[in-house]
Amino acid sequence: MDTNDAIVLDGFLEEATVPGDLHGSTARFRITVSPTDERTDEMVLPCGVTDPELAHAVLHDLVPVDKLRVTGHLRRPRTPDDPVWLAVTTLAVLETAPLLTDPGAVTTAVLERYGPYVCWFDADTDAVDVFTETGTWVGTAPAPDEIGDLLEAFEQRQSTSGE
Repeated sequence: MDTNDAIVLDGFLEEATVPGDLHGSTARFRITVSPTDERTDEMVLPCGVTDPELAHAVLHDLVPVDKLRVTGHLRRPRTPDDPVWLAVTTLAVLETAPLLTDPGAVTTAVLERYGPYVCWFDADTDAVDVFTETGTWVGTAPAPDEIGDLLEAFEQRQSTSGE
């Protein structure tokens, strides 16, 4: 394939990486790509690495929520049962995931990404603090199942204010 056909995408590592074979010479992972602030433009893209050296780095150096820049070739399905995926040829870590330094915080609080939003779940309360990925305060959802309503109201405010 011509190198001019390669695409470059920035996204966040969706979950832990997995080996693509028994020897770990290939790797698979998923990234969340959100080219705009619209949640409808967001997609989760499966990725595969076949270069053994790059696969080793993917399996041992990446953690969920790392911001990545991947370059590769989009593999379109040949049958209705085949998935669309990106054959990754190069990968760069743009930002590492925030590390929680307080051992107690690891078990009592979690940061979770929802596209361009970051939610802070604290085990001591049902309330969930929500921010944009740039740090803008969105609000506090009284319970986890009300995050969608909070995000919808925030997006409505943003669209009416023209931002």
